[in-house]
Amino acid sequence: MTYRIAVIAGDGIGPEVIAEGIKAIEALTTLQEKGIQFEFVHLPWGCEYYLREGRMMPEDGMDVLREFDAIYLGAVGYPGVPDHVSLWDLLLIIRKQFDQYINLRPIRLLNGAPTVLKEGTVDNIQMTFIRENTEGEYAGAGEWLYRGQPQEVALQTGVFSRHGTERVMRYAFELARREKKTLTSISKGNALQYSMVFWDELFEEIAKDYPDVTTYSYLVDAAAMHMINDPGRFEIVVTSNLFGDIMTDIGAAIAGGMGLAAGANINPERAFPSMFEPVHGSAPDIAGQGKANPLAAIWSASQMLDHFDLTDEGAVLIQAIEHLLVEGEVLTPDLGGDGSTSEVGNRIAQLIQTIQQSN
Repeated sequence: MTYRIAVIAGDGIGPEVIAEGIKAIEALTTLQEKGIQFEFVHLPWGCEYYLREGRMMPEDGMDVLREFDAIYLGAVGYPGVPDHVSLWDLLLIIRKQFDQYINLRPIRLLNGAPTVLKEGTVDNIQMTFIRENTEGEYAGAGEWLYRGQPQEVALQTGVFSRHGTERVMRYAFELARREKKTLTSISKGNALQYSMVFWDELFEEIAKDYPDVTTYSYLVDAAAMHMINDPGRFEIVVTSNLFGDIMTDIGAAIAGGMGLAAGANINPERAFPSMFEPVHGSAPDIAGQGKANPLAAIWSASQMLDHFDLTDEGAVLIQAIEHLLVEGEVLTPDLGGDGSTSEVGNRIAQLIQTIQQSN
């Protein structure tokens, strides 16, 4: 079987880290033993494409992507292209049109990874965030009235449908049930009396269908505090698009930094390809210098393997990352080392082969 993967390496450090993620997948000899191949097709879209063509992807870009089994995205964003253009005209349009309504972000402190928390351990920083990914505060609804005039008004409307909210909550409940973990909802119902009260009431309603799942609900400001002073209280977390964006960056800060921040944009029904990406951004200040940490891209590759039910191979990639962190010999500067992006990727490939031989 062959999985066709659309590779949008994108901007800045994107091409550097994605190359190492592909290298890690290609080091998995067990894929060949199972008769599984990955075909990576590189699509040169992003900000450089925008500066040449006036758009982030070709007009038929979504039709092109529709034919793939998954999308592997490096990063988007670069000086000279407004952030709202690079984000909306590539990343968010893919999420929305392919109905990738689940944003899956693992917040785990791996063995050997650093943490800024004095009491942080691999045991108490073990959580999975389920972020609503297609509507909410990022629905793109609103107006800009009287632009440039003294009475100028900007309106940004959060969109919370019962369909969109319920499906992300049920996904989270099913995961919590399957993994026998608690489920925490994060909202701001005391201040946002329409959208977040709706969210809270729907969470309570759905919880009745899952009496075996222990649930908690926190306001987002309190949750942010608890993430830092008591991260162990969170196992599975479900939250809205905006709050999920913010809270998972806090999670990255306490679980090794943005160089270890992986993410998946999932269409659970598999009607469309899902998209896998490191979420550290394009980091143009270090692009081309070989300083970028590829571990988040490799972790995202592990998520892609999990999505294809290649969970054993996905686990090998995580084991390789942990071995690399524990031995501490080849690390990029953000982790206190002087290794290059490709040197880290090469060491990961060696560790993958060693792990497979010992299994």
